[in-house]
Amino acid sequence: MDGVTLYVAIIIACFIGLVVLMYFVPIGIWFQALVSDVRISLIQLIFMRWRKVPPREIVDALITGTKAGLKLNSNELEAHYLAGGRVRKVVNALVSAQKANIPLDFKMATAIDLAGRDVFEAVQMSVNPKVINTPPVTAVAKDGIQLIAKARVTVRANIKQLVGGAGEETVLARVGEGIVSSIGSSASHKTVLENPDFISRVVLEKGLDAGTAFEILSIDIADIDIGRNIGAVLQMDQANADKNIAQAKAEERRAMAVASEQEMKAKAQEARAKVIEAEAQIPLAIAEAFRSGNLGIMDYYKLRNIEADTSMRENIAKDPGTTKK
Repeated sequence: MDGVTLYVAIIIACFIGLVVLMYFVPIGIWFQALVSDVRISLIQLIFMRWRKVPPREIVDALITGTKAGLKLNSNELEAHYLAGGRVRKVVNALVSAQKANIPLDFKMATAIDLAGRDVFEAVQMSVNPKVINTPPVTAVAKDGIQLIAKARVTVRANIKQLVGGAGEETVLARVGEGIVSSIGSSASHKTVLENPDFISRVVLEKGLDAGTAFEILSIDIADIDIGRNIGAVLQMDQANADKNIAQAKAEERRAMAVASEQEMKAKAQEARAKVIEAEAQIPLAIAEAFRSGNLGIMDYYKLRNIEADTSMRENIAKDPGTTKK
C-alpha cells in the first residue's frame, strides 16, 4: 500500500513539474513562431515569463506583422507592453496604415497608444471619415431675429496631431463659435435662410481644425429654425426700463414738492406765530404810551376808527354782493 501511494505521489509531482516546465518553457508558442517564419529563441520566451510579459501576445503580434510585411522587434514590443501599451492594437494599426498607404511608423503608433488614444480607431477614421453632429447653436442676426442651427461636421483623424491635439469637444466648440459669428454678421435672417451654405463657407475659411487631432473635410448645415424676435424683446425691455426710470424721477420730484410745501407751511405757521406775538404786544405798547403821555385819548379813538374802517373795507372786499345791494 505504501508503494502504491509513493507511486501516485511521484506521478502527481511529475505532472506538476511538467506543467510548470511547460509554463516557463512555452515550446508550443516557440514552435508556432518557428513555422510562421518568426525568428525568436526559446530563451527569449522564457525570459519573457520572468519579466511578466505574456509570450503569446508578443508572438501573435510578431506573426501578424511579419505576414503583413512589417519588420517588428520583439524587444520594442516588450517595452511597449511593460509601459502599459496595447501591443495588438498598435500592430493592427500599423498593418491597416500600410494597406491604406498612410504614413505611420512604430514609434508614432506607440506614442499615440500611450497617450491614451485608440491608434487603430484613428487609422480607421483616416480611411473612413467620421460625421459629428453639433448640438443646436443659437445666434442672432443683425435684424434681431434669433436662428437655431444644426450642423454635421465631417472629420478624419490627423495622425500627426493625435499626440497633443485637441479632441472632438474642441472641434464642436469652434464650429459653434463660427456659426454664431457668421449668423451674427448677416444683415438679415432671410439672407441666412436663403443661403445656408454661406455659413459653411465662412466657417471652413477660418481653419478651425488647427491644433486639433482632426481635419475638417466639410461642414453641412442640416437644419435652421427661426426663434424669437430678440430685437423686439430688447426694445420692449428698454422701453420698460425707461418707463421705470421716468416714474422714479417723477416720484422723486413729487417727494421734493411735498417736502417744499411742508417747509413753506412750517415757515408760514412760524410767521403767523410771530404776528400773533407782535399783536399781543400792541395793548401793552398803548398802555405804556398812555402812561408816558405819548398817546392821548383822542388819538386812541382815531386809531380805533381807522381799525373799524379797515375791517369794514376788508369785509366788503370778501363779499362783492354787499356792494350791489
